[in-house]
Amino acid sequence: MLLDPRAPRFAAAVTTVVLAGALLVGGTPLLVGQAVVFAITAADPRLGPYGWLYRTLVAPRLAAPTELEPAAPVRFAQLVGLLFVAVALVGQFTGLPVLALAATGAALAAAFLNATFGLCLGCLGYLTLRRLIGRPMTARVPASS
Repeated sequence: MLLDPRAPRFAAAVTTVVLAGALLVGGTPLLVGQAVVFAITAADPRLGPYGWLYRTLVAPRLAAPTELEPAAPVRFAQLVGLLFVAVALVGQFTGLPVLALAATGAALAAAFLNATFGLCLGCLGYLTLRRLIGRPMTARVPASS
């Protein structure tokens, strides 16, 4: 499965807003909601609500992408995001606010880097793991016309 690389970047922008809100208001419901989004998107990026918003509201107004990216790195990045939000929720529910703040802040930083600079840390981690096990893959492929 190949994805328009602008969709995960859009999703990262929405995630940045959600996680910033969670940090500002101590929003456990926001973290739970973001965890659900991460879980759905990790299962299938086409089913993620932020991807749906991108395909419905943004993509029709843009030219077709010139390159596509494989879904596997995006799925891995969503799993990493889910892990960080899960740690944040553990911190919230066990009375360890520093853990919650640190994990939320780390997830926020990663989402911000992706949204702002197109630097997906989880995707890079996935591609690095693939290289380490001797099964490298390309990050992007040209889109067919």
